Amino acid sequence: MRRKGYWPFLIPGVLASVLVIVVPLVMTVYTSFTKWNGVGEQRWIGFDNYTRLFDDSLFWSSFGNIVLLILAMAVVPTLLGLFLAAVLFDYVAKKFSSRWASLFRSGFYLPQVIPVAVTGIVWGWILHPEYGALNRILDTIGLGSLAHNWLGEPGSALYSVMGIMIWVQLGYPIVMFMAGLQRVDPELYEAADLDGATWWQRFRKITVYLIRPEFYVVLVTTTIAALKIFGPIFVLTGGGPSNATLVPSYFAYKNFFEKAQVGYGSAISTVLTVLIIALSIVFLRLQNRAERKA
Repeated sequence: MRRKGYWPFLIPGVLASVLVIVVPLVMTVYTSFTKWNGVGEQRWIGFDNYTRLFDDSLFWSSFGNIVLLILAMAVVPTLLGLFLAAVLFDYVAKKFSSRWASLFRSGFYLPQVIPVAVTGIVWGWILHPEYGALNRILDTIGLGSLAHNWLGEPGSALYSVMGIMIWVQLGYPIVMFMAGLQRVDPELYEAADLDGATWWQRFRKITVYLIRPEFYVVLVTTTIAALKIFGPIFVLTGGGPSNATLVPSYFAYKNFFEKAQVGYGSAISTVLTVLIIALSIVFLRLQNRAERKA
């Protein structure tokens, strides 16, 4: 066993990955070149699904929506989470106590552990046009003219979902960055204080520089999560109204299960998978290049 090294311990994980990931992926790619309704024989049609896909305005519209959701799920939470993590670690923990910092960190992270269905139902209540808490609050403070159907109007539905996803995602970067800050040498901050550096200067020159690995990890994982987003869209809007919140994963789902166009849905899924893999490679190369220059 010792001569074999660690390979025997990898076999169960490799087999599970092949069965759960590789086999379904290969089947999806193959199906994307066929015309199939999910029952009966598959008919090979070559690249027809992809030709149709790239001419489909709904497909391009769904990718336009996903760009905004990447902003809401990756860019904004990462930047805001970095700032809040630094405040909790460098100010709250020192000014009050580490317990208060941990309490706030747990509070920010709580939306991450709440089931997507529960999150969708609660926010559906809050944003309901008739009895929703948000419209009631606007009425109470004299801004009733701003009240409307937040998730039911094309002009506001996507932005409402973006706001919800910022709330959901924010806790993850905070936890990751606070963990990264634990390994920063406190003497660096003390030396900066002796040199008269302000908090903002310490944040830019020390904090941001030293936790770049965590920054890349957070940005990659949140971007992939945004590209794959399905549950919140399914629960909150169902891709509507008028496809205003349609995203590629939900577009694939509609073709798979509602329209029984399995081949076309597989083509959408394949393109999305290729995009996620390509972006992951780009992020990893950028990270490696930055680490080599450091």
